[in-house]
Amino acid sequence: MNTEDLFAMGCVTSDLHAVSKKQLFQEMAELAIQCGAIGADTIKSRDIVSAVSERERLGSTGVGYGVAIPHARLEGLSKVRAIFARLETPLDYESIDERPVDLVVLLLAPANASGDHLKALAQVSRLLRREDIRDKLRTAPNIEALHVLLTEDRKANAA
Repeated sequence: MNTEDLFAMGCVTSDLHAVSKKQLFQEMAELAIQCGAIGADTIKSRDIVSAVSERERLGSTGVGYGVAIPHARLEGLSKVRAIFARLETPLDYESIDERPVDLVVLLLAPANASGDHLKALAQVSRLLRREDIRDKLRTAPNIEALHVLLTEDRKANAA
């Protein structure tokens, strides 16, 4: 699984406005449906918000450095999908380093896909742990540039 499989072009947005976690989850759930990552006929935005909120109650998915990776597993989903948002204004997220969040990846996985879910979570976490990538995501001029940063094959550029 590579990041190109995770992030469909329409599932990346910049300048998302949210003043609370609940609103953030709602906006990202609606984006997941609009971009086709989730079939609206099988999963509703309220199902996504509920699943992500339930996971968040176990502990904050704010991983530090202004990054959050809320995630959940859902019945009716066929494969792991990721939705990326750069927030218009950093949001208090109760992150482990207590910094507000401005880069968010919502990861959604099938209910029975524990292995794929964990692989995707690790992959996204590795990517966003890199300071150079976070800096580029924060300064990217448009959605297309964000998508390229999230999906480019870094193995090919590692030489």
